[in-house]
Amino acid sequence: MTTSTLAYTVPFSLDRSRAPRVYRLVNDSPETVTGVRVTLVGTGLLVPVATTRLDPAQSVDLCVLGVELSRSAIAVVRWFRPGGEEYLWRFSF
Repeated sequence: MTTSTLAYTVPFSLDRSRAPRVYRLVNDSPETVTGVRVTLVGTGLLVPVATTRLDPAQSVDLCVLGVELSRSAIAVVRWFRPGGEEYLWRFSF
């Protein structure tokens, strides 16, 4: 007998209203996430983001510098759920 795990919805939404320099990462889930880290892969510069916790409805601003982000870079978000499971989510600009 095998057990299956239900899919876990990414807890974040991305507010792009101040793009292309500032993006707001919002915790839209009902749970607190911890160890949130955001890194940039590709050209450009992301002001380092690291927060110990992000409660429901809290947000963190991502400040991005560089040109042509839409074609040459992605951001990777890393976080832990309350049970300690690590997750990764990536988005493009």
